[in-house]
Amino acid sequence: MKHPQPRTPADTAPIAKEDWRSGGFGLYLHWPFCQSKCPYCDFNSHVAGKIDQSAWAAAYEQEIDRVATMTGRRVLNSIYFGGGTPSLMRPDTVAAILERAADHWDFANDIEITLEANPGSVDAANFQGYRTAGVNRVSLGMQALDDTDLRMLGRMHTVAEGLRALDIAQATFDRVSFDLIYARQNQSLESWQKELARAIALGASHMSLYQLTIEQGTVFGERFARGQLLGLPDENQGADFFDVTQDMMEAAGLPAYEVSNHARIGTESRHNMIYWSAGDYAGVGPGAHGRLTLGDTRYATTMQPMPVQWCETAKDRGNLELEPLGEMDCALEYLLMGLRLGSGISLSRLEAMAHASIPAGKLAELSELGMIDLQADTLRVTRKGRPLLNAVIEQLAGAL
Repeated sequence: MKHPQPRTPADTAPIAKEDWRSGGFGLYLHWPFCQSKCPYCDFNSHVAGKIDQSAWAAAYEQEIDRVATMTGRRVLNSIYFGGGTPSLMRPDTVAAILERAADHWDFANDIEITLEANPGSVDAANFQGYRTAGVNRVSLGMQALDDTDLRMLGRMHTVAEGLRALDIAQATFDRVSFDLIYARQNQSLESWQKELARAIALGASHMSLYQLTIEQGTVFGERFARGQLLGLPDENQGADFFDVTQDMMEAAGLPAYEVSNHARIGTESRHNMIYWSAGDYAGVGPGAHGRLTLGDTRYATTMQPMPVQWCETAKDRGNLELEPLGEMDCALEYLLMGLRLGSGISLSRLEAMAHASIPAGKLAELSELGMIDLQADTLRVTRKGRPLLNAVIEQLAGAL
């Protein structure tokens, strides 16, 4: 996490106490364990042979108690079990966590409760157990519909297992999403078009489509640094993959409501919308991050990343660390996250958070270049600007 620079008095002016309500309030639970570590993954995930699920359930409950003491009673709009591989959790572990959350916060009538699952760790009994516990949405890590590429990505499941898991999920839950990675090694544009067409035909109302990125500290990152990760698309080819993906998904009625996320209208991920709309969210679990507005101050929260230490510390003093954010920190984060959305951001909200305005000349310049669109109070990045999103955000942030 970025450490804040020394601030002037104006930088530390309080933000509006209720600003977070524009985005809502969510709870993120990080389950750190996986059956194996994927070579492209830079998440806080660990392989463990034995897990004391009762002890882990108790640790989550204790940390939820501590966070709720600070937030007070709020309406909770979403809960998200991420990881790692949360489908390695027993249904009774999930149920215990949800019950404790319900003790402290009022669940919205339409609360979204999502659990990430890997196809290799799925069976019908567990899915039914999750539903009984209260889960109403599942996100499946399919990643590819090609067995050779699944092995290249370090995935333990086959295409057949992935399709079976999707069938079970769709028969159990009203809302199901799945992930695919594209621009893989030696993948042609034509093969991706066929694979994406097959994926669309599976009938999911939400799909997350990520272009393969090489992260430092991963197995793929090490191979890439040694020149051993061959067959990756260059920048122009990557742009072609992106454009084809947008065209096909729009034609199928699944437009991008965020850079990498596509959904039919009304089925967007409510939890992720809290992140992108600068709402509040409590992050609980090893390495979990959060954003909480307490009184006049918005805080970035973090927790101990190592699983064993996190579980032990939860029994004693707790893991939550808070770092106050200044007004410009909050504004820049809203700009960075919000412009990922197809719907864009509220310019007046941004400027109220920053206590500063983006010069009209800068907005006009980016508009004339076709990078942004400004209609009334809504500022959004155009389809043309999407591939240059980071540069657009840098220009706007520099003008504040």
